[in-house]
Amino acid sequence: MQPKSLEKFARGKVQVDERTNMCVIYTRVSTKEQADNNLSLETQRKACDQFAIKNNLIVKGHFGGTYESAKNDERKQFNAMLSFVKRSKDKISTIIVYSVDRFSRSGGNAIYITEQLKKQGVNLQAVTQPSDTSTPSGKLQQNIQFIFSEYDNQLRREKCVAGMKEAMQNGKWIGKAPFGYEIVRKEGKNVIVLNEKGKIFKKAFEWKALEKLSSAEISRKLFLFGLEIDDRRIAEFIRNPWYCGYMSHKLLEGKLVKGSHEPLVSQELFIKANIEVDKNEHGYSLHFENEPIPLKGFLKCNQCGQPMRGYTIKLKKNLPYYKCNTKGCCNNKSGKELHISFKSALQYLKLELLPNTRGFLKKQVIATYNKINREREENKEIMREQIMEVNRKIQRLEERFMVEEITLDLYQKYGILYKEELKNLEEAYNESGKRVSNLEKCIDVAFEMAGNLHQMWDVLTFKDRVIMQKVVFPQGIWYDKKINRCRTNEVNFVIRYFSQLSKDAAEIKSGDSNMIFEIPALVGTTGFEPVTLCL
Repeated sequence: MQPKSLEKFARGKVQVDERTNMCVIYTRVSTKEQADNNLSLETQRKACDQFAIKNNLIVKGHFGGTYESAKNDERKQFNAMLSFVKRSKDKISTIIVYSVDRFSRSGGNAIYITEQLKKQGVNLQAVTQPSDTSTPSGKLQQNIQFIFSEYDNQLRREKCVAGMKEAMQNGKWIGKAPFGYEIVRKEGKNVIVLNEKGKIFKKAFEWKALEKLSSAEISRKLFLFGLEIDDRRIAEFIRNPWYCGYMSHKLLEGKLVKGSHEPLVSQELFIKANIEVDKNEHGYSLHFENEPIPLKGFLKCNQCGQPMRGYTIKLKKNLPYYKCNTKGCCNNKSGKELHISFKSALQYLKLELLPNTRGFLKKQVIATYNKINREREENKEIMREQIMEVNRKIQRLEERFMVEEITLDLYQKYGILYKEELKNLEEAYNESGKRVSNLEKCIDVAFEMAGNLHQMWDVLTFKDRVIMQKVVFPQGIWYDKKINRCRTNEVNFVIRYFSQLSKDAAEIKSGDSNMIFEIPALVGTTGFEPVTLCL
Protein backbone atom coordinates (compact mmCIF):
# COMPACT_ATOMS: atom_id res chain seq x y z
CA MET A 1 0.00 0.00 0.00
CA GLN A 2 1.35 3.42 -1.06
CA PRO A 3 2.06 6.05 1.61
CA LYS A 4 -0.52 8.88 1.64
CA SER A 5 2.32 11.42 1.75
CA LEU A 6 3.38 10.27 -1.76
CA GLU A 7 -0.09 10.14 -3.43
CA LYS A 8 0.30 13.57 -5.04
CA PHE A 9 3.24 12.28 -7.09
CA ALA A 10 1.15 9.57 -8.85
CA ARG A 11 0.37 9.99 -12.57
CA GLY A 12 -2.75 9.29 -14.61
CA LYS A 13 -6.42 9.42 -13.72
CA VAL A 14 -8.81 6.92 -12.28
CA GLN A 15 -10.71 5.34 -15.21
CA VAL A 16 -14.43 5.97 -14.82
CA ASP A 17 -16.97 4.21 -17.04
CA GLU A 18 -18.92 7.09 -18.58
CA ARG A 19 -21.15 4.90 -20.72
CA THR A 20 -24.87 5.50 -20.48
CA ASN A 21 -27.90 3.53 -21.62
CA MET A 22 -28.73 6.11 -24.32
CA CYS A 23 -28.61 4.95 -27.94
CA VAL A 24 -29.69 5.73 -31.53
CA ILE A 25 -30.76 3.34 -34.28
CA TYR A 26 -29.59 3.57 -37.89
CA THR A 27 -31.25 1.57 -40.67
CA ARG A 28 -30.38 1.60 -44.37
CA VAL A 29 -31.43 0.15 -47.70
CA SER A 30 -29.54 0.95 -50.89
CA THR A 31 -32.03 -0.45 -53.41
CA LYS A 32 -35.78 -0.88 -53.82
CA GLU A 33 -35.26 -4.65 -53.93
CA GLN A 34 -33.79 -4.57 -50.42
CA ALA A 35 -36.68 -2.42 -49.22
CA ASP A 36 -39.22 -4.92 -50.58
CA ASN A 37 -37.48 -8.08 -49.30
CA ASN A 38 -36.03 -9.39 -46.04
CA LEU A 39 -33.79 -6.37 -45.47
CA SER A 40 -36.60 -3.82 -45.44
CA LEU A 41 -36.33 -0.80 -43.16
CA GLU A 42 -39.19 -2.10 -41.05
CA THR A 43 -37.44 -5.46 -40.51
CA GLN A 44 -34.18 -3.76 -39.52
CA ARG A 45 -35.86 -1.29 -37.18
CA LYS A 46 -37.90 -3.99 -35.44
CA ALA A 47 -34.79 -6.09 -34.78
CA CYS A 48 -32.85 -3.03 -33.52
CA ASP A 49 -35.68 -2.00 -31.18
CA GLN A 50 -35.82 -5.51 -29.71
CA PHE A 51 -32.02 -5.46 -29.23
CA ALA A 52 -32.31 -2.14 -27.35
CA ILE A 53 -35.05 -3.47 -25.06
CA LYS A 54 -33.10 -6.66 -24.39
CA ASN A 55 -30.00 -4.67 -23.39
CA ASN A 56 -31.88 -2.00 -21.35
CA LEU A 57 -31.02 0.76 -23.81
CA ILE A 58 -33.15 3.88 -24.28
CA VAL A 59 -33.61 4.87 -27.95
CA LYS A 60 -33.19 8.64 -28.41
CA GLY A 61 -33.58 8.72 -32.19
CA HIS A 62 -34.12 6.71 -35.38
CA PHE A 63 -32.21 7.56 -38.57
CA GLY A 64 -32.33 6.21 -42.09
CA GLY A 65 -35.36 5.49 -44.23
CA THR A 66 -33.91 6.49 -47.60
CA TYR A 67 -32.11 4.55 -50.32
CA GLU A 68 -28.51 5.33 -49.35
CA SER A 69 -25.51 3.55 -50.82
CA ALA A 70 -22.79 2.66 -48.33
CA LYS A 71 -19.91 2.58 -50.82
CA ASN A 72 -18.92 5.98 -49.40
CA ASP A 73 -19.92 7.91 -46.32
CA GLU A 74 -21.45 10.99 -48.00
CA ARG A 75 -25.00 10.09 -46.89
CA LYS A 76 -27.49 12.62 -45.59
CA GLN A 77 -29.17 10.40 -42.99
CA PHE A 78 -25.85 8.84 -41.96
CA ASN A 79 -24.25 12.24 -41.41
CA ALA A 80 -27.38 13.51 -39.64
CA MET A 81 -27.08 10.58 -37.23
CA LEU A 82 -23.38 11.27 -36.53
CA SER A 83 -24.12 14.97 -35.98
CA PHE A 84 -26.94 14.11 -33.56
CA VAL A 85 -24.71 11.77 -31.57
CA LYS A 86 -22.03 14.44 -31.30
CA ARG A 87 -24.30 17.35 -30.35
CA SER A 88 -27.03 15.66 -28.33
CA LYS A 89 -27.41 16.86 -24.74
CA ASP A 90 -28.10 13.24 -23.77
CA LYS A 91 -24.90 11.26 -23.62
CA ILE A 92 -25.28 8.80 -26.50
CA SER A 93 -23.10 5.74 -25.92
CA THR A 94 -24.35 3.24 -28.50
CA ILE A 95 -25.28 3.18 -32.19
CA ILE A 96 -27.38 0.13 -33.09
CA VAL A 97 -27.47 -1.26 -36.64
CA TYR A 98 -28.93 -4.45 -38.06
CA SER A 99 -25.54 -5.58 -39.43
CA VAL A 100 -22.11 -4.04 -39.90
CA ASP A 101 -22.62 -3.59 -43.64
CA ARG A 102 -25.74 -1.51 -42.89
CA PHE A 103 -23.44 0.98 -41.13
CA SER A 104 -20.83 1.21 -43.87
CA ARG A 105 -19.17 -0.70 -46.71
CA SER A 106 -16.22 1.69 -47.01
CA GLY A 107 -13.72 -0.58 -45.22
CA GLY A 108 -10.83 1.48 -43.91
CA ASN A 109 -12.90 4.64 -43.66
CA ALA A 110 -15.55 2.80 -41.62
CA ILE A 111 -12.84 1.63 -39.22
CA TYR A 112 -11.63 5.23 -38.87
CA ILE A 113 -15.18 6.50 -38.15
CA THR A 114 -15.76 3.88 -35.43
CA GLU A 115 -12.38 4.78 -33.89
CA GLN A 116 -13.37 8.45 -33.74
CA LEU A 117 -16.74 7.52 -32.23
CA LYS A 118 -15.03 5.35 -29.64
CA LYS A 119 -12.89 8.31 -28.55
CA GLN A 120 -16.16 10.13 -27.89
CA GLY A 121 -17.42 7.18 -25.84
CA VAL A 122 -19.73 5.83 -28.56
CA ASN A 123 -19.73 2.12 -29.51
CA LEU A 124 -21.23 0.46 -32.56
CA GLN A 125 -23.37 -2.62 -31.99
CA ALA A 126 -24.67 -4.87 -34.80
CA VAL A 127 -27.75 -6.96 -33.96
CA THR A 128 -26.80 -9.92 -36.19
CA GLN A 129 -23.04 -9.67 -35.50
CA PRO A 130 -22.63 -8.94 -31.77
CA SER A 131 -19.11 -8.30 -30.49
CA ASP A 132 -17.56 -6.70 -27.43
CA THR A 133 -15.60 -3.81 -28.97
CA SER A 134 -14.15 -2.92 -25.57
CA THR A 135 -11.73 -5.87 -25.96
CA PRO A 136 -8.96 -6.18 -28.59
CA SER A 137 -10.45 -9.42 -29.98
CA GLY A 138 -13.94 -7.91 -30.28
CA LYS A 139 -12.53 -4.81 -31.97
CA LEU A 140 -10.55 -6.99 -34.42
CA GLN A 141 -13.67 -9.02 -35.19
CA GLN A 142 -15.66 -5.88 -36.05
CA ASN A 143 -12.84 -4.47 -38.20
CA ILE A 144 -12.63 -7.75 -40.14
CA GLN A 145 -16.37 -7.52 -40.76
CA PHE A 146 -15.89 -4.01 -42.16
CA ILE A 147 -13.11 -5.22 -44.48
CA PHE A 148 -15.24 -8.13 -45.73
CA SER A 149 -18.17 -5.76 -46.34
CA GLU A 150 -15.95 -3.58 -48.52
CA TYR A 151 -14.60 -6.66 -50.33
CA ASP A 152 -18.13 -7.88 -51.00
CA ASN A 153 -19.07 -4.42 -52.28
CA GLN A 154 -16.10 -4.43 -54.67
CA LEU A 155 -17.04 -7.88 -55.99
CA ARG A 156 -20.60 -6.74 -56.64
CA ARG A 157 -19.40 -3.61 -58.38
CA GLU A 158 -16.96 -5.57 -60.54
CA LYS A 159 -19.73 -7.92 -61.69
CA CYS A 160 -22.13 -5.03 -62.31
CA VAL A 161 -19.55 -3.00 -64.27
CA ALA A 162 -18.58 -6.05 -66.32
CA GLY A 163 -22.23 -6.60 -67.25
CA MET A 164 -22.72 -2.93 -68.16
CA LYS A 165 -19.51 -2.92 -70.22
CA GLU A 166 -20.53 -6.05 -72.13
CA ALA A 167 -23.97 -4.60 -72.84
CA MET A 168 -22.48 -1.36 -74.19
CA GLN A 169 -19.98 -3.24 -76.34
CA ASN A 170 -23.00 -4.98 -77.89
CA GLY A 171 -24.57 -1.62 -78.73
CA LYS A 172 -26.99 -1.37 -75.79
CA TRP A 173 -27.05 1.96 -73.94
CA ILE A 174 -26.97 1.87 -70.14
CA GLY A 175 -28.68 4.62 -68.18
CA LYS A 176 -30.92 7.56 -68.99
CA ALA A 177 -31.68 8.16 -72.66
CA PRO A 178 -29.79 11.15 -74.15
CA PHE A 179 -31.64 14.34 -75.05
CA GLY A 180 -34.03 13.83 -77.97
CA TYR A 181 -34.57 10.14 -77.18
CA GLU A 182 -36.72 8.21 -74.72
CA ILE A 183 -36.98 4.64 -73.43
CA VAL A 184 -40.16 2.76 -74.39
CA ARG A 185 -41.30 -0.80 -73.77
CA LYS A 186 -41.63 -2.93 -76.93
CA GLU A 187 -42.26 -6.67 -76.96
CA GLY A 188 -41.15 -6.97 -73.36
CA LYS A 189 -37.88 -5.09 -73.90
CA ASN A 190 -36.70 -1.55 -73.25
CA VAL A 191 -35.93 0.24 -76.51
CA ILE A 192 -34.46 3.73 -77.02
CA VAL A 193 -36.37 5.63 -79.70
CA LEU A 194 -36.23 9.10 -81.20
CA ASN A 195 -38.88 11.50 -79.84
CA GLU A 196 -40.36 14.76 -81.14
CA LYS A 197 -37.73 16.91 -79.43
CA GLY A 198 -35.01 14.95 -81.21
CA LYS A 199 -36.67 15.39 -84.59
CA ILE A 200 -36.71 19.15 -84.06
CA PHE A 201 -33.14 19.23 -82.72
CA LYS A 202 -31.91 17.65 -85.96
CA LYS A 203 -32.29 21.12 -87.47
CA ALA A 204 -29.54 22.37 -85.11
CA PHE A 205 -26.98 20.18 -86.91
CA GLU A 206 -28.16 21.46 -90.28
CA TRP A 207 -28.04 25.11 -89.20
CA LYS A 208 -24.58 24.69 -87.69
CA ALA A 209 -23.08 22.69 -90.58
CA LEU A 210 -24.74 24.35 -93.57
CA GLU A 211 -25.62 27.88 -92.41
CA LYS A 212 -22.81 28.24 -89.84
CA LEU A 213 -25.13 29.80 -87.27
CA SER A 214 -23.95 30.56 -83.73
CA SER A 215 -25.29 28.63 -80.73
CA ALA A 216 -27.35 31.67 -79.68
CA GLU A 217 -28.96 31.90 -83.12
CA ILE A 218 -29.69 28.16 -83.15
CA SER A 219 -31.27 28.42 -79.70
CA ARG A 220 -33.56 31.23 -80.87
CA LYS A 221 -34.60 29.35 -84.01
CA LEU A 222 -35.33 26.16 -82.06
CA PHE A 223 -37.55 28.18 -79.74
CA LEU A 224 -39.65 29.16 -82.75
CA PHE A 225 -40.24 25.46 -83.36
CA GLY A 226 -41.35 25.01 -79.75
CA LEU A 227 -38.05 23.61 -78.41
CA GLU A 228 -36.36 25.63 -75.65
CA ILE A 229 -32.65 24.85 -75.12
CA ASP A 230 -30.04 27.02 -73.41
CA ASP A 231 -27.57 28.15 -76.07
CA ARG A 232 -24.71 27.07 -73.77
CA ARG A 233 -25.77 23.43 -74.25
CA ILE A 234 -26.04 23.47 -78.04
CA ALA A 235 -22.32 22.76 -78.62
CA GLU A 236 -22.37 20.03 -75.94
CA PHE A 237 -25.17 18.19 -77.73
CA ILE A 238 -23.63 18.63 -81.18
CA ARG A 239 -20.34 17.10 -79.97
CA ASN A 240 -22.07 13.92 -78.74
CA PRO A 241 -21.41 11.08 -81.26
CA TRP A 242 -24.64 9.44 -80.08
CA TYR A 243 -26.52 11.56 -82.60
CA CYS A 244 -24.68 9.98 -85.54
CA GLY A 245 -25.20 6.45 -84.23
CA TYR A 246 -22.18 5.87 -81.96
CA MET A 247 -21.88 5.57 -78.19
CA SER A 248 -19.18 7.20 -76.07
CA HIS A 249 -18.82 6.23 -72.42
CA LYS A 250 -16.01 5.96 -69.86
CA LEU A 251 -16.69 2.20 -69.59
CA LEU A 252 -15.71 1.87 -73.25
CA GLU A 253 -12.20 3.09 -72.37
CA GLY A 254 -11.77 5.70 -75.11
CA LYS A 255 -13.48 3.70 -77.86
CA LEU A 256 -16.64 4.42 -79.84
CA VAL A 257 -19.18 1.63 -80.28
CA LYS A 258 -21.96 1.62 -82.86
CA GLY A 259 -25.27 1.74 -81.01
CA SER A 260 -28.47 -0.12 -81.78
CA HIS A 261 -30.47 3.13 -81.71
CA GLU A 262 -31.64 5.16 -84.71
CA PRO A 263 -29.09 7.89 -85.62
CA LEU A 264 -30.38 11.44 -85.64
CA VAL A 265 -28.02 12.65 -88.38
CA SER A 266 -25.54 11.17 -90.84
CA GLN A 267 -21.84 10.92 -89.98
CA GLU A 268 -21.06 13.45 -92.70
CA LEU A 269 -23.44 16.05 -91.28
CA PHE A 270 -22.18 15.35 -87.75
CA ILE A 271 -18.55 15.97 -88.74
CA LYS A 272 -19.40 19.15 -90.67
CA ALA A 273 -21.34 20.54 -87.69
CA ASN A 274 -18.45 19.80 -85.32
CA ILE A 275 -15.94 21.49 -87.59
CA GLU A 276 -18.00 24.67 -87.18
CA VAL A 277 -18.34 24.18 -83.42
CA ASP A 278 -14.56 23.88 -83.06
CA LYS A 279 -14.01 27.16 -84.85
CA ASN A 280 -13.63 30.39 -82.89
CA GLU A 281 -17.06 31.93 -83.51
CA HIS A 282 -15.83 35.44 -82.74
CA GLY A 283 -12.77 35.25 -84.97
CA TYR A 284 -10.42 36.46 -82.23
CA SER A 285 -9.20 35.57 -78.77
CA LEU A 286 -8.70 37.78 -75.76
CA HIS A 287 -5.75 37.63 -73.39
CA PHE A 288 -6.36 39.08 -69.97
CA GLU A 289 -2.82 38.99 -68.63
CA ASN A 290 -2.25 42.77 -68.32
CA GLU A 291 -4.36 43.76 -65.33
CA PRO A 292 -2.82 47.24 -64.82
CA ILE A 293 -3.98 48.40 -68.30
CA PRO A 294 -7.72 47.57 -68.65
CA LEU A 295 -8.30 50.34 -71.26
CA LYS A 296 -5.94 48.59 -73.70
CA GLY A 297 -7.63 48.35 -77.12
CA PHE A 298 -10.75 50.05 -75.72
CA LEU A 299 -9.11 53.49 -75.72
CA LYS A 300 -8.57 54.96 -79.21
CA CYS A 301 -6.46 57.78 -80.59
CA ASN A 302 -8.56 60.80 -81.57
CA GLN A 303 -6.17 61.73 -84.40
CA CYS A 304 -5.94 58.48 -86.35
CA GLY A 305 -8.75 56.43 -84.80
CA GLN A 306 -6.44 53.49 -84.02
CA PRO A 307 -6.67 51.57 -80.71
CA MET A 308 -4.06 52.62 -78.18
CA ARG A 309 -1.91 49.84 -76.82
CA GLY A 310 -1.07 49.55 -73.15
CA TYR A 311 2.25 48.87 -71.48
CA THR A 312 3.91 49.20 -68.08
CA ILE A 313 7.25 50.76 -67.15
CA LYS A 314 8.96 48.34 -64.78
CA LEU A 315 11.64 50.85 -63.79
CA LYS A 316 8.88 53.02 -62.36
CA LYS A 317 7.17 50.29 -60.35
CA ASN A 318 5.00 48.98 -63.22
CA LEU A 319 3.34 52.32 -63.93
CA PRO A 320 0.72 51.92 -66.71
CA TYR A 321 0.84 53.93 -69.95
CA TYR A 322 -1.21 54.05 -73.15
CA LYS A 323 0.31 54.78 -76.56
CA CYS A 324 -1.04 55.07 -80.10
CA ASN A 325 0.21 52.37 -82.49
CA THR A 326 0.42 54.72 -85.49
CA LYS A 327 3.99 55.64 -86.37
CA GLY A 328 4.70 59.32 -85.78
CA CYS A 329 1.44 59.96 -83.90
CA CYS A 330 3.24 60.36 -80.56
CA ASN A 331 -0.03 60.09 -78.64
CA ASN A 332 1.13 58.86 -75.24
CA LYS A 333 -0.63 59.25 -71.88
CA SER A 334 -0.20 58.16 -68.28
CA GLY A 335 -2.54 55.28 -67.47
CA LYS A 336 -2.90 56.47 -63.89
CA GLU A 337 -4.36 59.81 -65.04
CA LEU A 338 -6.61 58.18 -67.64
CA HIS A 339 -7.97 55.73 -65.08
CA ILE A 340 -8.88 58.61 -62.73
CA SER A 341 -10.64 60.41 -65.57
CA PHE A 342 -12.46 57.26 -66.63
CA LYS A 343 -13.78 56.74 -63.10
CA SER A 344 -14.87 60.40 -63.02
CA ALA A 345 -16.90 59.78 -66.18
CA LEU A 346 -18.52 56.75 -64.56
CA GLN A 347 -19.26 58.76 -61.43
CA TYR A 348 -20.90 61.48 -63.54
CA LEU A 349 -23.23 58.84 -65.06
CA LYS A 350 -24.12 57.13 -61.79
CA LEU A 351 -27.68 56.94 -60.51
CA GLU A 352 -28.20 59.13 -57.43
CA LEU A 353 -31.33 58.25 -55.47
CA LEU A 354 -32.72 60.94 -53.21
CA PRO A 355 -34.65 59.97 -50.06
CA ASN A 356 -38.23 58.78 -50.78
CA THR A 357 -37.69 58.70 -54.55
CA ARG A 358 -36.57 55.09 -55.13
CA GLY A 359 -40.12 53.76 -55.26
CA PHE A 360 -41.28 56.47 -57.67
CA LEU A 361 -38.28 56.01 -59.95
CA LYS A 362 -38.87 52.27 -59.99
CA LYS A 363 -42.49 52.81 -61.06
CA GLN A 364 -41.32 55.20 -63.77
CA VAL A 365 -38.84 52.63 -65.14
CA ILE A 366 -41.51 49.91 -65.13
CA ALA A 367 -43.97 52.21 -66.92
CA THR A 368 -41.37 53.14 -69.53
CA TYR A 369 -40.34 49.54 -70.06
CA ASN A 370 -43.92 48.36 -70.46
CA LYS A 371 -44.72 51.17 -72.88
CA ILE A 372 -41.74 50.35 -75.09
CA ASN A 373 -42.31 46.61 -75.00
CA ARG A 374 -46.10 46.39 -75.23
CA GLU A 375 -46.34 46.95 -78.97
CA ARG A 376 -43.14 45.01 -79.62
CA GLU A 377 -44.46 41.95 -77.76
CA GLU A 378 -47.72 42.05 -79.66
CA ASN A 379 -45.82 42.16 -82.94
CA LYS A 380 -43.50 39.40 -81.74
CA GLU A 381 -46.37 37.02 -81.02
CA ILE A 382 -47.84 37.69 -84.44
CA MET A 383 -44.44 37.02 -86.04
CA ARG A 384 -44.08 33.75 -84.15
CA GLU A 385 -47.45 32.55 -85.47
CA GLN A 386 -46.40 33.57 -88.97
CA ILE A 387 -43.11 31.67 -88.62
CA MET A 388 -44.87 28.52 -87.44
CA GLU A 389 -47.33 28.83 -90.35
CA VAL A 390 -44.49 29.14 -92.90
CA ASN A 391 -42.77 26.11 -91.35
CA ARG A 392 -46.00 24.15 -91.74
CA LYS A 393 -46.18 25.23 -95.39
CA ILE A 394 -42.60 24.07 -96.01
CA GLN A 395 -43.29 20.73 -94.33
CA ARG A 396 -46.49 20.29 -96.35
CA LEU A 397 -44.63 21.19 -99.55
CA GLU A 398 -41.99 18.52 -98.83
CA GLU A 399 -44.67 15.91 -98.11
CA ARG A 400 -46.51 16.68 -101.38
CA PHE A 401 -43.26 16.43 -103.34
CA MET A 402 -42.40 13.08 -101.72
CA VAL A 403 -45.75 11.55 -102.76
CA GLU A 404 -45.40 13.13 -106.24
CA GLU A 405 -48.42 15.43 -105.93
CA ILE A 406 -46.32 18.32 -107.33
CA THR A 407 -43.46 18.55 -109.79
CA LEU A 408 -39.84 19.36 -109.02
CA ASP A 409 -40.21 22.80 -110.61
CA LEU A 410 -43.11 23.75 -108.35
CA TYR A 411 -41.32 22.33 -105.31
CA GLN A 412 -38.20 24.40 -105.99
CA LYS A 413 -40.17 27.54 -106.89
CA TYR A 414 -42.32 27.61 -103.75
CA GLY A 415 -39.51 26.24 -101.59
CA ILE A 416 -37.35 29.27 -102.39
CA LEU A 417 -40.25 31.67 -101.73
CA TYR A 418 -41.16 30.07 -98.40
CA LYS A 419 -37.54 29.93 -97.17
CA GLU A 420 -36.98 33.58 -98.07
CA GLU A 421 -40.15 34.54 -96.21
CA LEU A 422 -39.08 32.42 -93.24
CA LYS A 423 -35.63 34.03 -93.15
CA ASN A 424 -37.07 37.56 -93.12
CA LEU A 425 -39.54 36.70 -90.36
CA GLU A 426 -36.87 35.05 -88.19
CA GLU A 427 -34.52 38.02 -88.55
CA ALA A 428 -37.29 40.40 -87.51
CA TYR A 429 -38.24 38.13 -84.60
CA ASN A 430 -34.65 37.86 -83.31
CA GLU A 431 -34.14 41.61 -83.47
CA SER A 432 -37.18 42.16 -81.25
CA GLY A 433 -35.40 40.57 -78.24
CA LYS A 434 -36.95 38.97 -75.15
CA ARG A 435 -38.96 40.36 -72.26
CA VAL A 436 -37.40 40.33 -68.79
CA SER A 437 -38.97 37.56 -66.68
CA ASN A 438 -38.56 39.27 -63.29
CA LEU A 439 -38.65 42.99 -64.06
CA GLU A 440 -38.73 44.37 -60.50
CA LYS A 441 -35.78 42.27 -59.39
CA CYS A 442 -33.80 43.29 -62.49
CA ILE A 443 -34.54 46.96 -61.81
CA ASP A 444 -33.31 46.61 -58.21
CA VAL A 445 -30.07 45.04 -59.44
CA ALA A 446 -29.74 47.70 -62.16
CA PHE A 447 -30.26 50.49 -59.60
CA GLU A 448 -27.57 48.98 -57.38
CA MET A 449 -25.10 48.73 -60.25
CA ALA A 450 -25.93 52.11 -61.76
CA GLY A 451 -25.38 53.76 -58.38
CA ASN A 452 -21.87 52.33 -57.98
CA LEU A 453 -20.37 52.35 -61.47
CA HIS A 454 -17.04 53.96 -60.54
CA GLN A 455 -16.63 51.84 -57.42
CA MET A 456 -17.45 48.64 -59.32
CA TRP A 457 -14.82 49.37 -61.94
CA ASP A 458 -12.26 49.76 -59.15
CA VAL A 459 -12.86 46.32 -57.60
CA LEU A 460 -13.72 44.17 -60.63
CA THR A 461 -11.28 41.69 -62.13
CA PHE A 462 -9.52 42.66 -65.36
CA LYS A 463 -11.85 40.54 -67.49
CA ASP A 464 -14.97 42.00 -65.87
CA ARG A 465 -13.60 45.54 -66.24
CA VAL A 466 -13.24 45.01 -69.99
CA ILE A 467 -16.82 43.75 -70.19
CA MET A 468 -18.15 46.64 -68.11
CA GLN A 469 -16.33 49.22 -70.26
CA LYS A 470 -17.92 47.89 -73.43
CA VAL A 471 -21.36 47.82 -71.81
CA VAL A 472 -21.19 51.43 -70.61
CA PHE A 473 -19.48 52.84 -73.73
CA PRO A 474 -20.32 50.45 -76.63
CA GLN A 475 -18.18 52.33 -79.18
CA GLY A 476 -15.25 52.88 -76.81
CA ILE A 477 -13.62 56.20 -75.93
CA TRP A 478 -11.22 58.50 -77.84
CA TYR A 479 -8.32 60.41 -76.29
CA ASP A 480 -7.38 63.79 -77.81
CA LYS A 481 -3.84 64.74 -76.85
CA LYS A 482 -4.07 68.33 -78.14
CA ILE A 483 -6.83 69.34 -75.73
CA ASN A 484 -6.13 66.57 -73.20
CA ARG A 485 -9.70 65.29 -73.31
CA CYS A 486 -11.61 62.07 -73.88
CA ARG A 487 -14.93 61.74 -75.68
CA THR A 488 -17.40 59.03 -76.68
CA ASN A 489 -20.04 58.76 -79.38
CA GLU A 490 -22.36 56.50 -77.39
CA VAL A 491 -23.36 55.81 -73.79
CA ASN A 492 -25.40 52.75 -72.84
CA PHE A 493 -29.08 53.73 -73.16
CA VAL A 494 -30.17 52.26 -69.81
CA ILE A 495 -27.33 53.91 -67.86
CA ARG A 496 -27.96 57.24 -69.58
CA TYR A 497 -31.67 56.85 -68.87
CA PHE A 498 -31.09 56.20 -65.16
CA SER A 499 -28.67 59.11 -64.90
CA GLN A 500 -31.10 61.54 -66.55
CA LEU A 501 -34.04 60.17 -64.56
CA SER A 502 -32.33 60.78 -61.22
CA LYS A 503 -31.37 64.32 -62.28
CA ASP A 504 -34.95 65.08 -63.34
CA ALA A 505 -36.29 63.55 -60.13
CA ALA A 506 -34.06 65.87 -58.09
CA GLU A 507 -35.99 68.83 -59.51
CA ILE A 508 -39.35 67.39 -58.51
CA LYS A 509 -40.70 67.69 -55.02
CA SER A 510 -39.81 64.56 -53.08
CA GLY A 511 -42.82 62.33 -52.43
CA ASP A 512 -45.04 63.75 -55.20
CA SER A 513 -45.93 60.48 -57.00
CA ASN A 514 -48.21 62.25 -59.48
CA MET A 515 -45.40 64.32 -60.92
CA ILE A 516 -42.90 61.51 -61.29
CA PHE A 517 -44.84 59.94 -64.15
CA GLU A 518 -44.71 63.18 -66.11
CA ILE A 519 -41.00 62.61 -66.78
CA PRO A 520 -40.80 61.83 -70.50
CA ALA A 521 -39.47 58.40 -71.44
CA LEU A 522 -35.99 58.74 -72.91
CA VAL A 523 -35.41 57.59 -76.44
CA GLY A 524 -31.93 56.85 -77.75
CA THR A 525 -30.65 59.68 -79.93
CA THR A 526 -27.82 59.84 -82.43
CA GLY A 527 -24.81 62.09 -82.10
CA PHE A 528 -24.78 62.12 -78.27
CA GLU A 529 -21.21 63.04 -77.39
CA PRO A 530 -20.56 63.66 -73.70
CA VAL A 531 -17.05 65.09 -73.25
CA THR A 532 -15.14 64.29 -70.07
CA LEU A 533 -12.04 66.23 -69.09
CA CYS A 534 -8.86 64.19 -68.61
CA LEU A 535 -6.71 65.87 -65.96
